[in-house]
Amino acid sequence: MNEITVQKLFDSIDSSEREMVALEKLLTGYPALAPENGGKGEAQKCAALVKWLAENGLTDAVHYDSPDCRAEQGIRPNVVVTIPGASDDYAVWVMAHLDVVPVGDRTLWHTDPWTVTEKDGKLYGRGVEDNQQGLVSAVFAALAYVKNGIVPAHTVKLLFMADEEVGSVYGIKYLLKNYTLFRPGDIIIIPDGGDSRGETIEVAEKNILWLRVHVAGKQTHGSRPDTGRNACLAADALAVSLHDMMSVFNRHDSLFEPDYSTFEPTMRSANVESINIIPGEDTFCMDCRILPCYTIKEVLAEVRRRCDETERKYGVKIDFTTPQAGESPATPVDAPVVIKLAAAIKKAHGITAKTIGIGGGTVGAELRAHGFNAAVWSTLDDMAHQPDEYCTLSNLRADARTMAVLFGE
Repeated sequence: MNEITVQKLFDSIDSSEREMVALEKLLTGYPALAPENGGKGEAQKCAALVKWLAENGLTDAVHYDSPDCRAEQGIRPNVVVTIPGASDDYAVWVMAHLDVVPVGDRTLWHTDPWTVTEKDGKLYGRGVEDNQQGLVSAVFAALAYVKNGIVPAHTVKLLFMADEEVGSVYGIKYLLKNYTLFRPGDIIIIPDGGDSRGETIEVAEKNILWLRVHVAGKQTHGSRPDTGRNACLAADALAVSLHDMMSVFNRHDSLFEPDYSTFEPTMRSANVESINIIPGEDTFCMDCRILPCYTIKEVLAEVRRRCDETERKYGVKIDFTTPQAGESPATPVDAPVVIKLAAAIKKAHGITAKTIGIGGGTVGAELRAHGFNAAVWSTLDDMAHQPDEYCTLSNLRADARTMAVLFGE
């Protein structure tokens, strides 16, 4: 792609800034929360997006909706928009998710989470960065081609997915199980993680293991612990013991930050309603991010051993489930998706990219587990899941520029 064409694409992107803001505002107005998070899913948000795309020239949208009786309209929407390229020997995919996480503590927000507030070059609102920045940037990179009558070098496919935030059962997992959308040679980009310069390309993820642990003891009065079995006390001891598994799974890998496996207690369910009641049941959760040199199987064996030890010590019964557990190989650093993305970053911004691994989970892990090389990348300030989440206009434009170059190579 020659420099004149590149500049025409860049000019188109830069002149579309207000339209980018408008699309962010439109999407943020639909609280696309999963049923697990008290929401109705992504149907309304997806419908608004598809309508907007059609009105702006991206009309080839195909639905691959997953049934979900808990959600509005009984579905979780997945949509692929195609922009034909000069060659279809492989496709360039950009994948973004439609769902967002809950607001959290509303008092920590200085703006309305569901209404975009623009200030000092930033857009504030829930979902504006995670993952609407990647979505909007991809859309406007594609529109730069369509509006200027430029044909991408290869077919471009924009995938808008459901259910990324709570496990992807109705999103990428559903698509991989029920459809043959991807080909081995496809270039797959996931703009859902990165750094403030846009120079890191994520090619590997730690194994992810979520635990929901239930401890059953015997409820009694707070003054008579001798007549009961304190489930809360046993749960506390077990949470500390599971956290200390870092001493067993203690290897380091400089590809990741932090460079070690982590085992963190997180959510806890309510147990009793009074201070003077010793609970007979207690439930807590763990978020474990494990270096790929260890398997989920061996970690679970250690979890069970520590549960058994706690049972014997406190006279309780302990069971656990795994709401999420996954392993995946790494994308090779010399895979075409890494080479082409790095070249696009260099051409668009003069930045030399580097490869990394992350502890967070993305849909990249599912793709890699199915044999598809994928790269996670974006230019962002890492405001995902935080109060006062924001994205910057400069990052929106920067990522659209990089994708525009990628589509033309």
